[in-house]
Amino acid sequence: MKYIAQVTSAGCIAAILFVISPSASAFRQKASPTPTVSPAAKATASASANAERAIPFHGMISAVDTRAKTFTIAGKEKARVFKITDKTALTKAGNPATMKDVVEKEEARGSYWKRADGSLEARSVKLGPLTEKEKADEEARKAKRAERKAAKEEEASSASPAASASPSASPKP
Repeated sequence: MKYIAQVTSAGCIAAILFVISPSASAFRQKASPTPTVSPAAKATASASANAERAIPFHGMISAVDTRAKTFTIAGKEKARVFKITDKTALTKAGNPATMKDVVEKEEARGSYWKRADGSLEARSVKLGPLTEKEKADEEARKAKRAERKAAKEEEASSASPAASASPSASPKP
């Protein structure tokens, strides 16, 4: 009789655990159809999100094609060719510039959009060395980054258990 009571109670416990277990609820959920996102849709969504955001660039202009309205910046691994369009904001020393102002062996910086066909469309292009205002802005950004990094490190160190007082550091009575 004892044996039958133990088997019965073990069976009841197993049934209760099955009902409340995550795998059982997952088993029940598979029966109902749920909408899923295909990998192709995910890739399209991420590509469109990247297309909307401009990517920064800087470097020395190595080639200019005035007919095609493009310029090339040589990189460590490969050269990038940027297309200048009517939407491109082109400046030199803070003043508006034209395609004639884009020349070889001149510094250029700005941002671009990567198009679906792989081309790089310049969004903004600043020609020439950094101005004093841009240098000051860059220094201010660096200082803010350093402050945030120091604050993060301080927060992380104060939350760690190593920061607590050790028993050997306590005064002896």
